[in-house]
Amino acid sequence: MPPSNQTRVLLLNAMEKREKTLFRLEQGFELQFRLGPTLQGKHVTVYTNYPASGELFNRRKFRALSWHNPTGREDDSDKYCKLDLHISGSYQYYFNHENERSGGGYIVVDPILRVGVDNHVLHLDCVTLQTFLAKCLGPFEEWEDRLKVAKESGYNMIHFTPLQKLGLSRSCYSLADQLEVNPDFSSPNKKCTWSSIGNLVEKMKNEWNMLCITDVVYNHTAANSEWIRVHPECGYNLVNSPHLKPAWILDRALWHLSCSVAEGKYRDEGLPPSIENDHHLNCIRKIIWKDIYPKIKLWEFFQVDVNKAVQQFKTLLTKGNRKTKSDPNQHLQIIQDPEYKRLGCTVDMNIALATFIPHSNGPAAIEECCNWFQKKIEELNAEQFRQTNYHQEQAVTCLLETVVYERLADQGPKQGPVSRKYPLVTRYFTYPFKEMTLEEEESLMHQPDKACHFLAHNGWVMGDDPLRNFAEPGSNVYLRRELICWGDSAKLRYGNKPEDCPYLWAHMKKYTEITAKYFHGVRLDNCHSTPLHVAEYMLDTARKLRADLYVVAELFTGSEELDNIFVTRLGLSSLIREAMSAYNSHEEGRLVYRFGGEPVGSFVQPRLRPLMPAIAHALFMDVTHDNECPIQHRSEYDTLPSSTIVSMACCATGSTKGYDELVPHQISVVSEERFYAKWNPAATPSTPGEVNFQTGIIAGRLAMNRLHQELGAKGFIQVYVDQVDEDIVAVTRHCPNTHQSVVAVSRTAFRDPKTSSYSKEVPQMCIPGKIEEVVLEARTIEREVTPYKKDEHFINGLPNYTVEIREHIQIRESKIIKQAGTAIKGPNEFVQEIEFENLTPGSVIIFRVSLDPKAQEAVGVLRNHLIQFSPHFKSGSLPDDCSAPILKNLFSSIASKLTLADLNQILYRCDAEEQEDGGGCYNIPNWSPLKYAGLQGLMSVMADIRPKNDLGHPFCGNLRSGDWMIDYVSDRLISRAGACAEVGKWLKAMFVYLKQIPRYLIPCYFDAILVGAYTTLLDLAWSQMSSFVQNGSTFVKHLSLGSVQMCGIGKYPSLPNLSPALHDVPYRMNEITKEKEQCCVSLAAGFNVTAGVDHETGFVFGGNRFNCGTWMDKMGESDRARNKGIPATPRDGSAVEIVGLCKSTIRWLLELSKKKVFPYQGVTIKRHGKKETITYDEWNRRIQGHFEKLFFVSENPADPNEEHPNLVHKRGIYKDSYGASSPWCDYQLRPNFTIAMVVAPEIFSPERAWKALEIVEEKLLGPLGMKTLDPDDMVYCGVYDNALDNDNYNVAKGFNYHQGPEWLWPIGYFLRAKLYFSKLIGPEMYAKTVVLIKNVLSHHYVHLERSSWKGLPELTNENGQYCPFSCESQAWSIAVILEVLYDL
Repeated sequence: MPPSNQTRVLLLNAMEKREKTLFRLEQGFELQFRLGPTLQGKHVTVYTNYPASGELFNRRKFRALSWHNPTGREDDSDKYCKLDLHISGSYQYYFNHENERSGGGYIVVDPILRVGVDNHVLHLDCVTLQTFLAKCLGPFEEWEDRLKVAKESGYNMIHFTPLQKLGLSRSCYSLADQLEVNPDFSSPNKKCTWSSIGNLVEKMKNEWNMLCITDVVYNHTAANSEWIRVHPECGYNLVNSPHLKPAWILDRALWHLSCSVAEGKYRDEGLPPSIENDHHLNCIRKIIWKDIYPKIKLWEFFQVDVNKAVQQFKTLLTKGNRKTKSDPNQHLQIIQDPEYKRLGCTVDMNIALATFIPHSNGPAAIEECCNWFQKKIEELNAEQFRQTNYHQEQAVTCLLETVVYERLADQGPKQGPVSRKYPLVTRYFTYPFKEMTLEEEESLMHQPDKACHFLAHNGWVMGDDPLRNFAEPGSNVYLRRELICWGDSAKLRYGNKPEDCPYLWAHMKKYTEITAKYFHGVRLDNCHSTPLHVAEYMLDTARKLRADLYVVAELFTGSEELDNIFVTRLGLSSLIREAMSAYNSHEEGRLVYRFGGEPVGSFVQPRLRPLMPAIAHALFMDVTHDNECPIQHRSEYDTLPSSTIVSMACCATGSTKGYDELVPHQISVVSEERFYAKWNPAATPSTPGEVNFQTGIIAGRLAMNRLHQELGAKGFIQVYVDQVDEDIVAVTRHCPNTHQSVVAVSRTAFRDPKTSSYSKEVPQMCIPGKIEEVVLEARTIEREVTPYKKDEHFINGLPNYTVEIREHIQIRESKIIKQAGTAIKGPNEFVQEIEFENLTPGSVIIFRVSLDPKAQEAVGVLRNHLIQFSPHFKSGSLPDDCSAPILKNLFSSIASKLTLADLNQILYRCDAEEQEDGGGCYNIPNWSPLKYAGLQGLMSVMADIRPKNDLGHPFCGNLRSGDWMIDYVSDRLISRAGACAEVGKWLKAMFVYLKQIPRYLIPCYFDAILVGAYTTLLDLAWSQMSSFVQNGSTFVKHLSLGSVQMCGIGKYPSLPNLSPALHDVPYRMNEITKEKEQCCVSLAAGFNVTAGVDHETGFVFGGNRFNCGTWMDKMGESDRARNKGIPATPRDGSAVEIVGLCKSTIRWLLELSKKKVFPYQGVTIKRHGKKETITYDEWNRRIQGHFEKLFFVSENPADPNEEHPNLVHKRGIYKDSYGASSPWCDYQLRPNFTIAMVVAPEIFSPERAWKALEIVEEKLLGPLGMKTLDPDDMVYCGVYDNALDNDNYNVAKGFNYHQGPEWLWPIGYFLRAKLYFSKLIGPEMYAKTVVLIKNVLSHHYVHLERSSWKGLPELTNENGQYCPFSCESQAWSIAVILEVLYDL
């Protein structure tokens, strides 16, 4: 059982359909659904069919989950709803937004398997399964002796093929009665029942520690099943599926042809009963086209009776039925006869009458019209003829391919002459009546009481869409003979729901209940062809009886996406994967890596982390009962090494009975009738019907199964596969807690060593660490016994091969190793060099390896010190008796003395800051320097590497190559003295142990040390901040760290005095050019600034067109574009935000004055040589009285307050300034008036303010910032490039800095203004505004989380594009977002 504190987070995003994504979870996990950026702020409801506590699962019953907001704040960054997962199976979730489904998917919760009397857990990765063909077990009283072979071989799970009564073909998968035990298992004195089988299964679980699963076959039943004769509606017959009639006629015609060929009637045409060559195949093709197709006229099933249709048309015309076309796109086409009678198709007479209109009512005109109609019908019929011909061509091709496989191919069954038992091709339909001529048989097709018994057989279609039912209307698989047919089984027809075929659903439900009652799991046979809704219903039934049902299946979809549909919808526990699909040892090793485990040296993942898509859990089998025999395809010698490679996989593993005994042929599920051998320790290799450890590779299998189970149980979850050479594969399983490894070296034998040459030179191997023991070494050897002869009564294997095995020995005792030396590959990197002498093809050797003692101790001590950060490190930890004094204190107590200024030094500081102290950021070779010198620089990189376990990253490479980065981290802090140095000393003391462990483990432990320190330091930083931060959301906390980033202790020289007044600069006109003159004049004018307060309006004014008067302060720099020294945005006059700030200040002073906190009531000024006092109250009223009149651009073109109506191009907005020297600048739409709205909202009328904000939202709002100029303005340019120097006055050298690029800080004021005025508009508008704000802020949250700088930028280019010339983390960008969250 996993620890209950594991949490996975699934981010929901709008319109995200995840039905083809597999999310696997374990029982005991908590799953949190959180809102992704596209849904934050919106009203979202999550629904799931995972049952509420105490309720039973109902697939169609969904419930809404309630949202939790841990901080209780308005921001959505931490909001989640959750499921505590305690029941295995497949569960669906979906989410609605505005009452419309916006996305969804499935989660699969793994079952927990238990064995033994004590019900101890059998982890899925510990499963070792063996398949038995049930019919080969013999009478029930002999089963234990036969099953004991699996127990003694170390398997812990048995897979029985179906135990039901079999059909006539005797195939294990063609069941005559799904509810009845196979009578073959009963003997005269003892009847075998389900309860007797159940008792044995229970005994095996409790006494043998073995679980049992069996197949469920939902897709077909034996063609001779008694119940389907009584209930033919359960199959696809010619009554409920009349579309199959043409295919049935063809099938009967081919049967009659087959009988004629068998009787030699086609000898004269070159086709004897024995088909042996291409000439015979060509004869078959010729006969079908010449004799069969013309006779059965399949096209007639798809055509119209021309005479009948013309007569009907003529009758309607004569009666004066004229139509006009309602839809010009409606054309005459054939309507298929639903009963599929010959020439039974029709056309829509209304369309015909509207298409063919006689020019008069005379007989000649009607006759002419009928002729046109007839011609059209004949054309349509001809098209149907062509289409049928196309199907017939495919049918011949498929038929001949089948004949080639069954009669000519080397790998085929070589069926021999055509006979009734082995017809030319398998029949596609049952035919339970006496034979007649084809014409007589056709008449049966139209008699429902007969036609209902012509049932379609099942099979599979190469490359078909597994989600499509090939027997339903719309599919021509049966007509085109594309079905690879199982002639003993009728395909079952369920319909869409139980009501469509009540008997079948009830029958199969009972079958499922019997299976789930007695077995621990099921294998879904033919899963990819079983209708999904049927399998869902049946598995739901099974899980009601056995909650932790183990469900396995083999899928042949050819696509992982399609596989996932089955895995997610059905909750499959494991997918069967075959090692036999590997064409060489390299591919076999790749499959081991693919199907389980994480890389060796992987990072420790946090317990709360994103839910990542998974691949289906594998049941990796060396051979399945459907596979051909590996001995035939590879060699006897490969059996042991290939099964060892499979056993080392970090997933469930399995094999098929017969593989271990070296049975040299496939044990056929259809024709095999012999029994398996029994277990007898005293048997000899040639004793018939008995086996023991001397048989085949059984002794090796026991050792490997034991090892596989140990590795799974003890957490050896890391895997490394090394392709040593073309035949040798080394698989390492590593335990990340104890750092023990098991390394299995297998020399495969895909080619027979007797007939192929193998290199005598085996490469030397280097195994890192100390080899504790050889777990086992084994070789496939030949021995002198009576050669193999197929036994008549028992399934027997090759007696002349066995395994020579030695277990738990020391290296010096090995017969496979020549010598083993120890080398030091670098500091603390001990490697054992192995030289082989007897690693022959078919040999394996497995080592148990630990770190060398010094490294083992260092890693144990390191884990001990890491327990303070996470209990995960308890296992494998060792007490530290002689640690450095500083390590005797918890890191949190060392850190507690740090100030926020210290934390700036430890966590942040960019390259320029560090260079002031003579240092710099760490530079990773072949990559890039870190963004910060402090821990955040490292953590930003590791946050990307850790979830993906990207151990190949240059960052990890640098850590493995040397101690440079490790020393940099600690030494940088030690050099700073004070509390920072103490942190450096603690890190250095930890790094002493880090440097003693093998280099491949350094990235993971370096990460663990830094993660522990970093998270402690963040908590410390927040503890020193306001309650708003301490009680805030993750978003607020991460934004607040901006203050630590920006905080620092400056060392600046005093600033020089300003230069003397510019009128003292002499002008020497004769020495300078006109251009320089212009520059000097603008420079002089720019410094000669007047500023004041307008007496009438109270507005602050000032500046001129040569001066940057506000935050929009870009001064031109390009000589080439002639903008040097010229402000891009002078904004002289009264800038709107400065008027707002002034109003806010006056109001504040007025309030303080009234409260007698401030001693002055106003300001005294000199005006026209006289002193004059203006009270704060009067000044406040002047601004209030003039602001709207002079700043608002009225929607009325005749407004008398408008001084420059000809310059207006946006109405309903507020001017950017008033009284600018270039009057058109006043009318530019910019985001500055939103600043005034926040600081002095009282000067705006709410309705006008709201409309203006709507225009700003439409025109200026970007993903992260606000456009600094209306995109409709002629000088707008949204891309800032400070390096570009060209002739364009408006953009050269970044002249457009504030003419379009999207600055972040104004967005805070825009959102706060929206929030303020929406409250005045009404509750509905306020609610909508909160949604908008949350949605906008979600982009900032995502940016902050993903940014290596952990900040928000100064600006972006248009539409949120990255701007390389922007500051990456800017204080006011962060501050305004914090203010918005504070206001929320």
